[in-house]
Amino acid sequence: MNMTAESADRLERLGRALDRAVRADLAAHAGARRRLRHPRRLAAAAALTVVLVPAAAIAATQLLSPAQVAASLPQGTKALIGTNPSCTVVTADVEYQCVLTHAPSNDGGPPAGQWSGTVEPTVDAAKHVNGGCRAQNASGTEWECYIGQAAVRQNIISAGFLGQYAPAPGVG
Repeated sequence: MNMTAESADRLERLGRALDRAVRADLAAHAGARRRLRHPRRLAAAAALTVVLVPAAAIAATQLLSPAQVAASLPQGTKALIGTNPSCTVVTADVEYQCVLTHAPSNDGGPPAGQWSGTVEPTVDAAKHVNGGCRAQNASGTEWECYIGQAAVRQNIISAGFLGQYAPAPGVG
């Protein structure tokens, strides 16, 4: 996963903000800390949690190149294997327009010429559902794709499906 300078800067600012928040919280609770048996361990665990949980969430839904989004289409749906998608950014790390060089197969998908409005999940390189796409034309060669919660808001995938392990492309 390539990290752009802008993304690295965002993560650095997030880290500094989290550090300030943890320090302020610890200072506000200094009296309560004295009563705890292992205040340093608790503070370290809290700081680690505050940093790692948001960082993992950001990594799961951000920093995606158009090529990574294109690769996620056939990883999510068997009918899209061999279609050679290419994607362009609409909104970085959220929305992409993708075009297939070949129409999808009928292997588990709708009949030829009936793809418009069909929704399919996208699956990242680690084999987890990371978003989804909606076919924009009947031949199934144009798709609007959304990453993370944007796919949930677009009613392409359910919140419970996002992040699920998907060891092989889905059928149907």
